[in-house]
Amino acid sequence: MKPSSYTPIPLPDFQKMSDSASQMASKNFLEAMKTRHSIRHYDQRPVPRILIEQAIATAGRAPSGANQQPWHFVAIQDKAMKARIRTAAEAEEEAFYAGGGGDEWIGALEPLGTTAHKPHLTDAPWLIVVFAQRYGLTPDNQRYKHYYVPESVGIATGILITALHQAGLASLVHTPNPMRFLNQMCARPAHEKPMMILPVGYPAENATIPQASTQKKPLDMIMSCF
Repeated sequence: MKPSSYTPIPLPDFQKMSDSASQMASKNFLEAMKTRHSIRHYDQRPVPRILIEQAIATAGRAPSGANQQPWHFVAIQDKAMKARIRTAAEAEEEAFYAGGGGDEWIGALEPLGTTAHKPHLTDAPWLIVVFAQRYGLTPDNQRYKHYYVPESVGIATGILITALHQAGLASLVHTPNPMRFLNQMCARPAHEKPMMILPVGYPAENATIPQASTQKKPLDMIMSCF
């Protein structure tokens, strides 16, 4: 039998709270997250790199299948690179809106006012491209299996979006389809799958959001309790 590498250690860092303190912290966080909105209009004010690094570091604390952390985040500030990504993304979006997405999907997007035109990809000070690693590689280039990859990357991305909002930044989940062009542009290996692009920055003074995006399902529609 192979020896176990499991080594338990005492739970670090956990802070006990009273019921009343927990309820207050929970309520305050909910109210803070109610102010989070996906935006497409960005201010030209520069965003310090440290804010992007700390948000990605926070995302990297996410739980993952077998703790294999099957993600990679590419942060892009370079204007020329953002322009190349926008050009490639808009080409895919043109095909999508020309019928490739199907009438039902395009109809579902109509209340959000989206089109093939994606200026936010060059207007935002930063783009963060999220990659999912289909499998891992050992130092000697041997493959090993990753588990629950989409779920793990989804959790990490949710934490990333929350961390960006906590830092006073706005973002948008952008998913051109297909996104294979991002591997070459971002110098990422073939076993990594691009999942989404997050434009990140401060909202422009004239920023707007779709009225439809404020319509969230009430608690009794998203929660069952037994």
